[in-house]
Amino acid sequence: MPGGRPRAFDPENALDRALEVFWSQGYEGTAISDLTAAMGINRPSLYGTFGNKEELFRRVFDRYVNGPGAFTVRALEAPRAREVVERLVYGVIELTTGPDTPLGCLSIRCVQACAPEAEQIRSEVVAHRQAGEAALRARLSRARDEGDLPGDCDPADLARFVTTLADGLAVQAAAGCAREDLLRVAETALRAWPTEG
Repeated sequence: MPGGRPRAFDPENALDRALEVFWSQGYEGTAISDLTAAMGINRPSLYGTFGNKEELFRRVFDRYVNGPGAFTVRALEAPRAREVVERLVYGVIELTTGPDTPLGCLSIRCVQACAPEAEQIRSEVVAHRQAGEAALRARLSRARDEGDLPGDCDPADLARFVTTLADGLAVQAAAGCAREDLLRVAETALRAWPTEG
């Protein structure tokens, strides 16, 4: 005898649909009815499979970080500091202006506006972002120690500079700024990158 009744929907596909909704509307702007409509399921199926909205968001955010956002970790593996930063900055532009994804950045949308009852989700997203900046700071510290950056550079300041640039690009993308314009902004900002010697 086969065990249990099969689900009437594909949970992986449903998570992809939920990601699109959270990405385009943010955590606070997304209602359960938005999620069920996009995922093609009813409330009992959503709660039974994914738990509440917070639990669903955590799964979606993990999917975002390890899927579309995975370029950030790979960028840190570049051999030179400037290449690390270029991969991060241009990766943000690709991520936030892609033709098949919502404009902007999921994590930016989630930290910009959250009601008090959503503070736990906001805090988790902020912690993830801080960990990313810390990883970049550590990578730039290594670059300075290896002579890939001038000795008087402050890795913390540089990491904050790159993070602020990336956040600004994502906000501009969400506002409809053209990809070509964002590329010019990135090129202008990268002219300030310190060089050896």
